[in-house]
Amino acid sequence: MIVHDKNLLNNLFLTQEADSLESGGFISKEQKKIIRNQLPSFKIQNNILVRLGFFLLGSFLYSSICSFISLIALSGAESFFKICCFLFAGVGIAGAEFLSNSKYYRHGLDDAFILGILLNVGGAVFILTEDFETGLTPAIFVAIASFLTYKRYLHLLSMLVFCLAGSAVLFFGLFEIGDIGKTILPFVAMLASAGFYFFTKQKIKNLKEVYYYNGLLLANSFCLILFYLSCNYLVVRELSAELLGIDVQPGQDIPFAYFFYAFTFIVPVVYLVQALKTKDRVMLWISFGAIAFTVFTIRFYYSVLPIEAALTIGGLVMFVIAYFSIQKLKNKESGLTFKPDRINHSTAILNAQALIVASTFGMKPEVKTESPMDFGGGGFSGGGSGESF
Repeated sequence: MIVHDKNLLNNLFLTQEADSLESGGFISKEQKKIIRNQLPSFKIQNNILVRLGFFLLGSFLYSSICSFISLIALSGAESFFKICCFLFAGVGIAGAEFLSNSKYYRHGLDDAFILGILLNVGGAVFILTEDFETGLTPAIFVAIASFLTYKRYLHLLSMLVFCLAGSAVLFFGLFEIGDIGKTILPFVAMLASAGFYFFTKQKIKNLKEVYYYNGLLLANSFCLILFYLSCNYLVVRELSAELLGIDVQPGQDIPFAYFFYAFTFIVPVVYLVQALKTKDRVMLWISFGAIAFTVFTIRFYYSVLPIEAALTIGGLVMFVIAYFSIQKLKNKESGLTFKPDRINHSTAILNAQALIVASTFGMKPEVKTESPMDFGGGGFSGGGSGESF
């Protein structure tokens, strides 16, 4: 299914770990350079600005090819509009296959053609089915297409599109049921995101192909965000007003309001505690975002203090917490500490140092041997010399 050479994918993982080891001070720049020279890799762009530039160039190339096809076809066929997106998706597939076989990976040019496939698949199904009301059918096809493009090209943005399209399929499918589906939408989304979270977590735990790690991590993180937003009080209340027409009068509240209040407060704290317990950096950042959105939810409905006073007091509280946390953690050498990580993603290194050295140099672990040298007879720690030369 994967179009890329798996050996090159493994080499890419090793070179990335070599970069981490070099930044952590475990190997020198010369060793990293030797490793990179010994391990052939893709034509890849790690600089985000350069990659964005190549993406714009690829988009211009893609649109130029599609425009040329349109100029030829429009002169001879009036029904071209109904099939044009299928042809454009075919152009995207041809371009993605050509670039992948030419060892382009995460380069920018391939991003333009792969995302063009997904855009045109959605447009083609939308035009063909004329699904102007629900959007369920285009969402299903985009979800399928994005999953296949991720499996085929290991394209990280395709996994993000799959997560968004999969969520849209769930939402639109419940909308089709009617008011019952709209009422149970928060609970179904919560259960679905929780189930998919544990599924991806188990996949990551048992992962053997390292090149699937980033995609699974993205899906896992998306589930955490969706789980929190699914039953956040502000989200549920505003969607209830929009979808069910519930007008909350003063002194009233939405159904199950206490559950949504508790959920909004408890989940960010659970995220934070679990992130600190497992040293999960991604979950830690998500917990900070959830806490901030919880504060915004409270301020959206209950203005206890003027915004200037609330921001000032909040800033002071955060400063005090940060200061005393730094004072407590700055001298710790293990566990939760304020000292910088020598390797940012230490949980993903998977003995990469030994793997890189062994695969590149064929080195074996050092074995201690007895020295054949018979040292002198000094009396200090057994390492000195006698009175004779």
